[in-house]
Amino acid sequence: MEQADSQTVVRFYEYTDDALLKFAVILAKSDGKWVFCKHKARKTYEIPGGHREQGEAIDDTAKRELYEETGAVQFSLTPVCIYSVTAKDNFNGAETFGKLYYADIQEFEVELHNEIEKIIFTEKPITNWTYPHIQPALFQEAQRRGFC
Repeated sequence: MEQADSQTVVRFYEYTDDALLKFAVILAKSDGKWVFCKHKARKTYEIPGGHREQGEAIDDTAKRELYEETGAVQFSLTPVCIYSVTAKDNFNGAETFGKLYYADIQEFEVELHNEIEKIIFTEKPITNWTYPHIQPALFQEAQRRGFC
């Protein structure tokens, strides 16, 4: 399946070479509500996630990013699929790959410690996305696969 706007193409895969995975993005719920985060430097919201560090297993990237961006300390994590993004203004137009996860968070730390200003809990997906041409497509694919 593929979703595209005029400049961004998002594709979904079952597998890819692990070495190609640069990002982990985690659709998270807690007590039946979606968890979104707001970066201190932005006015919009996003799904928790981020870049894989050198030598890091992609599952560990997902766990680390979920903790860093939401303060989640107790959670279950399930892989959803592989995704890719191709955009003229991103990585010189090269197709980049990430892994999409679903998390159910049972417990959070009291304070956030990183670049995230706050997290919010919603019944429905947000509308003011930081990455409006990418993250709604990830959400829709997870929904299509029965995770939402």
